[in-house]
Amino acid sequence: MGMCVCGGAMMSCSFGVAPSTLMVLPNNKVLTSMPIANIMDNKPMVNIMPFGMCQSLANPTVAAATSAALGVLTPMPCIPNTTAPWAPGSPTVLIANMPALNNSSKLMCMWAGVIQITNPGQTTIQVP
Repeated sequence: MGMCVCGGAMMSCSFGVAPSTLMVLPNNKVLTSMPIANIMDNKPMVNIMPFGMCQSLANPTVAAATSAALGVLTPMPCIPNTTAPWAPGSPTVLIANMPALNNSSKLMCMWAGVIQITNPGQTTIQVP
C-alpha cells in the first residue's frame, strides 16, 4: 500500500536540480495536519513549485541558452509546465470526488521531466 500525500510533501523532477514542495489548497476539505492531495493538484506555480534550475533541452529557454553557449548545456530557471493530472492515483479512495494522490503517482512536465513524490508529508495514512 502507498502513503497518502498531503501538502508539504517533497517532490523531485528528473530534470530539476533541487527538490520542491507540493502545495495543496484547503479546498479539498480533507485534512491531516495539512490538506490531503488528489490527482488534480497539478497546477504549475499553484501546486507545483519550481525545482531550481531545469536541464531539459525540451525547455525552450534551456535550448536557447545552450545554443547561445555553442552547445554547452546551460540550465535555466525551472518553470513547471504540467497539464495532465497525476497518474495513477488511488483507485478506491476519493478526495473531493477525485482519486487520492499516493506516493507512487507520477506527473509529467511538458519539458520531458517526470515529477515524483520523495516524501509524502505524513506517515500514518495508507491508501491502495
